[in-house]
Amino acid sequence: MEVARSAGRLLAAAAMACAALPVIIPAAQSQSCPDIGVVFARGTAEPPGVGSVGQRFVDSLRAQVFPRTVGVHGVVYPASGNFTAGPVFTQNVVDGVRDETFHVQGVTSVCPNTRMVLGGYSQGAVVTALTTSGQIPAGTPPGTAPPPMSDDVVDNVAAVVLFGKPAGWSVAKYGVPALGVGAAYATKVLELCAPGDTVCTAAPVAGPANGHQAYAVNGMTDQAAAFTVGQLARTPLPV
Repeated sequence: MEVARSAGRLLAAAAMACAALPVIIPAAQSQSCPDIGVVFARGTAEPPGVGSVGQRFVDSLRAQVFPRTVGVHGVVYPASGNFTAGPVFTQNVVDGVRDETFHVQGVTSVCPNTRMVLGGYSQGAVVTALTTSGQIPAGTPPGTAPPPMSDDVVDNVAAVVLFGKPAGWSVAKYGVPALGVGAAYATKVLELCAPGDTVCTAAPVAGPANGHQAYAVNGMTDQAAAFTVGQLARTPLPV
């Protein structure tokens, strides 16, 4: 009888100990995967998040794809305006490429049915273009560059939308001769350059590049969202 009582006390103590332990649920199981995942890199000096252009794009996309769900990730990087700092500046861009690469691959690995949409504005367009191309700015210290984005995420990416992507004189500070998305994404990209935006037209600077600040209000975010909806319909996930 005493043995039975001792065994009962031990079982009760074990049950209480287990109840006191935290219950850990893997993230992939604790939250549902969105139908669409937007990864957007903000422009220079914008506060952390997706920035003004990115937010207008996300709002328009959500309205156009409802009731499908849209997850959003603002690329984590400094978006520094220290353009004359050479490798110190370009390392900030590399930080963004790393975050975008790892996020896209992380989402597609646990949410294989989520369609990804990559975007960026101004400096953020550089980050996203480099992410898709695997190109790295000159002078990047060995061992600090992220690995190229895996080929197996290509089918998950429905669209790439770039606003005010630097060209010509405005791309030199990024340590690359030219900017473009990788060949695997060439049929999925929309690049928008507003009238009067000398950053993306590479026209000689003559006063403020007012067009470069117009994307959140000139209707181009709606245009990019409509393009994305079309891409979602044209490029379904492989069965």
